[in-house]
Amino acid sequence: MLQPLGIPIPGYLIQTFDNHNVMVDSGLPHEFINNPPGPLGPLQLQVEMREEDHIVSRLASIGLKPEDINYLVSTHFDIDHAGNHELFVNAEVVAQLEHYEAAIAGHARSQRAREFWNADHLSYHLIEGDVTLLPGVELIKTSGHVIGHQSVLVRLPNTGPVLLTIDAVPTAGMMDGDTRMIMDNDEDEAATRASTRKLAEIAAREGVRLIIHGHDAEQWPTLKHSPEFYD
Repeated sequence: MLQPLGIPIPGYLIQTFDNHNVMVDSGLPHEFINNPPGPLGPLQLQVEMREEDHIVSRLASIGLKPEDINYLVSTHFDIDHAGNHELFVNAEVVAQLEHYEAAIAGHARSQRAREFWNADHLSYHLIEGDVTLLPGVELIKTSGHVIGHQSVLVRLPNTGPVLLTIDAVPTAGMMDGDTRMIMDNDEDEAATRASTRKLAEIAAREGVRLIIHGHDAEQWPTLKHSPEFYD
């Protein structure tokens, strides 16, 4: 989490009926447990991370290892989302082509996590635009926060559609594309507002009752956390 505001840094596991394990983002790197970075951003937030918070520990708590993941959906290469990509040795890493190409070419903020997302052994599946990854798992291009950012729509049998906005709409109070706050790390205001409107339209069209935002301190305690799950 980012303290003192209690801002979560989540990842999401999706398990399909045909036994595919899909991980969405990989969280902060293990080194941040004992060597957190200095204060971040204009609010001077501090990373607070324990061993049990690391993605390997979170997966182990439900009987899985990174090697068990079939697909790693990389929403973007910020270090709080891509800090453990190198661990997913058997996964197809699914990223937007536009984002990957910008990062490879030296897009500045992606370089902090380059050692993790650009490990030689990783296998990438690069997509363009909105794509159905597997039945019930849809990837939605939502540029703005960064070029080639993507969000995820998951269709669950009992919960219904769940929309993971990730950093396109980091808090519930930003769901209005016209009035939402634009953060310092949103690179393109017009695209950010357009992606926010796109997600709001999808939520309305699909009857989404659960929208999970990427860094919402108020929403986080109300959500199920592993080993609990939505079905």
